[in-house]
Amino acid sequence: MCGRVRLSSDVSEIKLVFSIPPHRPTPNFAPSWNAAPTDQLPVVRFDAKAGERSLDLTRWGLVPFWSKDIKVGFANINAKAEGIESKPAFREAFQRRRCLVPVDNFYEWKKTATGKQPYAIALADKALMALAGLWENWRSPAGEWVRTFAIITTTPNELCAELHNRMPVVLGPHVWPRRGLGRSLPMRANSRLCSRPIRRKR
Repeated sequence: MCGRVRLSSDVSEIKLVFSIPPHRPTPNFAPSWNAAPTDQLPVVRFDAKAGERSLDLTRWGLVPFWSKDIKVGFANINAKAEGIESKPAFREAFQRRRCLVPVDNFYEWKKTATGKQPYAIALADKALMALAGLWENWRSPAGEWVRTFAIITTTPNELCAELHNRMPVVLGPHVWPRRGLGRSLPMRANSRLCSRPIRRKR
């Protein structure tokens, strides 16, 4: 599972790292050290009409276009890679609307004798991380359009298996598509990671 992330990097750096054209709008996003589901996060999408990438604020928790209630998003913050192509909530987005979710790290918790110890998992080189995601447009009963996303998860590598039985699909720059973000995103984590315990407030 992936339910908390940190994104404190400057938006201008995110645009540069993910090859967002300079003329594309820059989202107004305040750095967050503990972003959670329903928060708005900048997501890298492919604008098919313009033929280029864009960076857009998107609500965490995918709401299928056919849903009648935005609360469905609470159950769809993650999408399991296994069988994703046949799951009603994700299959349409999986075929047409994949994305990259930039983060500095994600968090997991390890059970200890005194409670739960949070860990930050980041790339070994401390660079911005790209998580595989899906996005969707949803129209509320009042006619308001809301763009939402989910983070794709997979079986954990050796490092993350010590903390949880799932982990997000982490994509290194060498596998990012040069243009679109369609069917070419792999569904397996393939980047070197490191973890560190987070000091808890007393």
